[in-house]
Amino acid sequence: MFLTFEGVDFSGKTTQARLLVDRLSREQAICSLREPGGTQISERIREILLDRKHLELTDEAEFLLFSASRAQLVREVIRPALQRGETVICDRYYDSSTVYQGYGRGLNLHSIRAINAFATGNLVPDLTIFVDIPVEEIDRRKSAAGKGYDRMESSGREFFERVRAGYCALCADEPDRVLRVDGMRPVETIHREILDIVARKTGIHQQSL
Repeated sequence: MFLTFEGVDFSGKTTQARLLVDRLSREQAICSLREPGGTQISERIREILLDRKHLELTDEAEFLLFSASRAQLVREVIRPALQRGETVICDRYYDSSTVYQGYGRGLNLHSIRAINAFATGNLVPDLTIFVDIPVEEIDRRKSAAGKGYDRMESSGREFFERVRAGYCALCADEPDRVLRVDGMRPVETIHREILDIVARKTGIHQQSL
């Protein structure tokens, strides 16, 4: 099974992905990944994408770099893991490009979807969890964490409003695959809901997870 987590920055998706990995790894082989990254080449691309020194990076180049990183990850890591019978859990995947570069940056959605399909060899997640928070919560959580903004996180409130709207559109367009959870609740409450979603999707009783 191939599961992905999505959401705006500081939504808590990474925490939830790690919790699910910890829980499922007790009973089965898990391949845990993040995007961009996961291979030597993909990690080098990640450095370019997130470095604030590269503010001149065009929207088109940004998208194509994400796609290149993803293409390497799918062929080098994700497909082999799935072929071995492992469950793959990835923190971000092509939905991030659809909403960040499509809805957020305003690039042509038809072109983005075509390149997404090409880069991944049409590998679609079995389940995508969208951890949703209001955009104003990003700054509050960022300040509480005491961290600076990377290049992507510096895009501004209007950008992230468009990104969040894009995620909501994906939920409406693909309700069987992309499921929204409220990220404003306690971490453990969200985790329990995600376990229930995974149990329903896989047919495994939650007590077995």
